[in-house]
This record gives sequence, C-alpha cells and structure tokens, in this order.
Amino acid sequence: MAILLQRLLSIVAIVMTMTGSNAANDCSPRKFAYGTVCVCNSTYCDQIPEPEILSVGKYTLYTSSNTGMRMHRSDGSFVPSLDSQWSGDEIDVDTTTTYQTVHGFGGAFTDSVGINVMALSPNSRLNLLKSYFADDGIKYNIGRVPIGGTDFSTRKYTYADSKGVPDLNNFDLAPEDVEYKIPLIKIAMGMASDEIKLIGSAWSAPPWMKTNNDYSGIGFLKPTFMEAWAEYHIKFLDEYLKQNLTFWALTTGNEPLNGIVPVNRFNSMGWTPMSHREWIGRHMGPRLRSSEHNSTLLFAIDDQRIVLPWWMKMLMSDEQCSKYIDGIAVHWYLDFIVPVKVLNEVHKNFGDKIIMNTEASQGDKPWDFVKVQLGSWARAENYANNIIDVI
Repeated sequence: MAILLQRLLSIVAIVMTMTGSNAANDCSPRKFAYGTVCVCNSTYCDQIPEPEILSVGKYTLYTSSNTGMRMHRSDGSFVPSLDSQWSGDEIDVDTTTTYQTVHGFGGAFTDSVGINVMALSPNSRLNLLKSYFADDGIKYNIGRVPIGGTDFSTRKYTYADSKGVPDLNNFDLAPEDVEYKIPLIKIAMGMASDEIKLIGSAWSAPPWMKTNNDYSGIGFLKPTFMEAWAEYHIKFLDEYLKQNLTFWALTTGNEPLNGIVPVNRFNSMGWTPMSHREWIGRHMGPRLRSSEHNSTLLFAIDDQRIVLPWWMKMLMSDEQCSKYIDGIAVHWYLDFIVPVKVLNEVHKNFGDKIIMNTEASQGDKPWDFVKVQLGSWARAENYANNIIDVI
C-alpha cells in the first residue's frame, strides 16, 4: 500500500503544475528516538486552517513526512489536457458514482486520556484539544465514551458495584465521569463547529450480574439480569442527558471475546451469539426504542473481524433481534490475520447497516516491548494503511 501511494503521488506530481505553497502554522519539531513530533504547549500548537472553496482546475495538497513536515499546504493547477503530453497509464475519476458515506473520524474519551489531559496547564490543555476538534485542527467529530471502567482505567469499576435490585437504584456515575469524561467532552463540543457524535460502550456488567462474579475473566451475563443490564444502559444515557450530552450510538458491549478467553486483566464480559441476540432482541433493543433515547443507534459485535461474518449472520437470522441493529462495530487488533474481505461480505449481506471502526491502538501486541514510540512513522503508516484498507 505504501508503494502504491508513492507511485500515485509521483503521477500527481507529473500531471499537476505547482503554483505556490504556504504553511499557515508550521510544526515546531522535536526529535525522539523513533522520529519527529510537533510540540504543542501553552503558547503554541501547529494548526491547519480550513481550506477555502477552490475555483475549477485548482487543487490544494496537504503533505506530512517522516522528517517532520505536518499537513504542509501546497496549491496548484491541473494540466488542462493529457492527450498530447502523456503516453502512460491514466487514472480516471468517476465523480458520478458513490459507494459509501464516511461518518467521520475520532478518538475515545477514556480515563487515561482524562488523567493525562487534565494534568496539563489550562492553556496547554486548550491548545491540545483545539488541535483535535477545532476547525483549524483535524476536526475529530466522533467520540467513543466508555460506560464504566476499561483497560485504560486505573481501577476496575462499574456504575453499580454493590449488589443492586432490578430498578438499579444503586446506579451512579463514577468520579472518572465527573472529573474527566464529561468536562473534556463539553470542552471539545464547544470547540467543534460540527456535531460530535458520541458512541457509548460498556466493557462489563457489575460482577453481581455475571456468572463468575468478577469484573473480568471468563464470565457471562446471568440470564436473570438481562433486563437489568438493558436498564443499566438507559440509566447511563439518562445521567449524561442531565449534562446535556446525547449519544449518537451505543454498542452492545466491548469485545465479548475477552469474556470467553482467559484474559483476567480488565473489565470484560462474554457473550455467545445466542445470548447476545436474546439480549438485543428481547431486552436492549425494545428498552432503547421505548425510551426518550429512541433515536440512539445500536451497533452490534464491537469486536475483531475474526467473528465476521458468521456472528453477524447469527444475530440477523433472528427477526426480533435484527430489527434493532443499526450497524456493526469493528476493532482492528487481528486485522493482520483476518482479511478485509469479511467486511465486504458483511456489507453484501447487510448493506443497510453502518460499519464503524470503534477501536484501534498501537503498542498493544505482546511483542511490542516499547509501548510508546514518540514520532514513530512506522506506526503512523500502520494506522493510515488500515484506514485506506477499510474505506
């Protein structure tokens, strides 16, 4: 893929005539062992001004490089005709045919993000968030919000840790929501000119609802608590609505495979396809649609491509379940062994469902001994190739 892009850029350079270049706010570079990063502090952050509408025949090109160039802008004009100047291959762009809608790009408002961002000085915090959400930043417009604790938390927790009753009168948001998630979401929304679509995902039900009575490890939801677990999600939406925050979508639970395999490190809960569709079709779906949050979408799976398309087919084979599923949430950690064609098959069979990548991170593999590699161009290419692959 990197070779293909390099060749494509070479072709672009040949068929375009450069007319000038500028960079409104260049990177302030700092070199580390793995590459160059741009400094963002209390007084400075590199920016990307919103491009203006161009006249016919003009183009704007943004370039980043492993030597430190970040979204450097170049302007130019297309060559009017190739007929007399070009004898090689040509690329024809059909602007009349469209294939899919890209809903946007974003990140996650995890506990670890909150801890680190809130530790910055106020001006540094604002500059950093502007670089992600503002018009002169990269304009993130999607934010995943964990429902309770995750593997990016400093502790295991849910919103109803003590044994409760069916109406969940012991439900309460955690300090992490009040101190980190909600404030950061509000700041980001205040900076963004477009809507930020929030997606909520729960890693685990409270231990007393589960077969193993634990936050993690091999454990499933007890059948007697299926309705309570659906109500738990509604209460989460209720509490955030009190803060004037609404959710574009919910997922049906983060990585159910982690509750099936012996992973006992962080919040996780397993589903089987049969129990999953029972909960969606008879509990979560009806409860969501009958609530004041009935416009919130419901995304199934929220796990690796390895469960596709068979798990989705099992869910959709149940008419009561299928009518509540609006999309499929996918993670990327096993993409290197599962081809992208499984997404094509899902789209072929269920073309009216949104396919949304909801989680990816670097340094997650056991062989990644250096978890943080500041300025790593290899990791940037890995992300870019994955995005190009799935789009």
